[in-house]
Amino acid sequence: MKGSLRHRDFRLLWAGESISQAGSAATRVMLPLIAVGTLHASSMTMSVLNAAAWLPWLLIGLPAGAWVDRMRRRPVMIVCNAVSGVLLLSVAAAAWLDALSVGQLLLAAALSGTADVFFRAAYSAYVPALLPREDLADGNAKLETSESAAEVVAPSAGGALVQAGGAVFGFLADGLSFLASALLLTRIRAQEGPPGGERRRAPALLPEIREGFAFLARDPFLRTILLCDAGMNLFLAGTQALSIVFLSRTVGVDGGTIGVLIALVGLGGVLGAVVSPLLARTFGTARAVLLCAFCGGPFGLLVPLTTDGAGLAAFLVGDFCLGASIVAGNVIIVSFRQAYCPPGMLGRISSSIRFVMYGTVPVGSLLGGALATVLGDRGALWILYAGNALCALLLLPGPVRNRRELPVG
Repeated sequence: MKGSLRHRDFRLLWAGESISQAGSAATRVMLPLIAVGTLHASSMTMSVLNAAAWLPWLLIGLPAGAWVDRMRRRPVMIVCNAVSGVLLLSVAAAAWLDALSVGQLLLAAALSGTADVFFRAAYSAYVPALLPREDLADGNAKLETSESAAEVVAPSAGGALVQAGGAVFGFLADGLSFLASALLLTRIRAQEGPPGGERRRAPALLPEIREGFAFLARDPFLRTILLCDAGMNLFLAGTQALSIVFLSRTVGVDGGTIGVLIALVGLGGVLGAVVSPLLARTFGTARAVLLCAFCGGPFGLLVPLTTDGAGLAAFLVGDFCLGASIVAGNVIIVSFRQAYCPPGMLGRISSSIRFVMYGTVPVGSLLGGALATVLGDRGALWILYAGNALCALLLLPGPVRNRRELPVG
C-alpha cells in the first residue's frame, strides 16, 4: 500500500467523507428539484436558498477558525456531522408528513451551513495531523477524487428519487450518511497535539483572528490566489443557484435527466482530481494553477447555449471541462496551503480564506437571482460564466506568474 493509504486513520477519514459526500451530492439535486417542482419556488427563491447555506461563512467564518485552533479537531468534526445528520432527518420527517415548506428548507440550509463552517475549519487543519508532508498531495487528491466520484454516482440517484416521489428516502439516506461519517471518525486513533490556543484567555480571540487574517493579507502568494478564487466563487455561486432551474424550466429537462447530466458533469471533477498530481509534476505547481484557471473558465460559456435534445451537450461539455479545471487547481492549492502555512495558525488561516471565498457565495447567489429576474435564466448565465472566466486575470499581478513551483514553507 502506497502514499496516504498506508495510514489507517486517514483511510477512516476518507471513508467517512466519501459516504457523507455521496449523500450531500444527492441532496444538492433533490433539494432544488423539490423546491421547484413541489414548492413552486422562483429563481429568486432558489438563489435565497443557496445563499442561506453559505451565509454563516460571512457571519462566523473568521471566529470559527480561532475557536477551532483552541479545540481538538476530531471532536469538532464529529459533532458537526451529527448535527447535519439530525437536520436532514428532520427534513425527511417533514416531507413524509407532507409538511415541508420553503421556510424549513431555509432553516435547515442555514443551520447545516453553520455546522459546515466549523467542520471545514477543523477538517483542513486535521488532515496534516494524519499524514506526513510528503503524502499530503496524494491524500488531498484522494479526498477530491471521492468528492468528485460522489458527484458522478449520487445526483442521478437523487434525480430519480425525486421523479419517483421518493424524496423522503433521499433525505433519510443523506442524514444517515452524516451519522455514519461521524461514527467512522470516532474510530480514529491518532492523538492530536495540544490545541494552539488552549492556554490563551478568551479575550485573546480577536487578536488571534486578526493574526490569521493579517498573515493571509501580507503573503503575496496566498493573497493573489485567494482573490482569484473568491472572484470565481462569486460568479459560480450564481450559476449553481440557477442551473437546475434553467435546465428544468427554460430548457425543459425532466428530473431524472437532470440527475444524469449532473452525474456526467461530475466525471470532470474526478478527472481533475486524478490528473492534478501529474499536472503539478509536469508543469510545476505554480504553472499548473495558471493553466487550470485560464483554460477552464472559457468552457463555461458553452452552458448558456444549452437546448433540449442534442443541445444538452453544450451543458455537459461546458461544465465538465470547467469542473475538471477547478478541482485540479483546488488539489494543488490546498496542498500548497497545508505545507506552506504555520501549523499552529492553520485553522485561523483556513477560516480566513474560507471567510473570503465562501462569503462571496451568498452574494453571488443573490446576484444570480437578481440577474435572472431582469434578464431571464439564460441571460444571467451568460454574464455569470463570462465573469468567472475573466477572474483568471487576477492571478497575473502577483508572484505566481513568475514561478514554476509554489513555495513549500
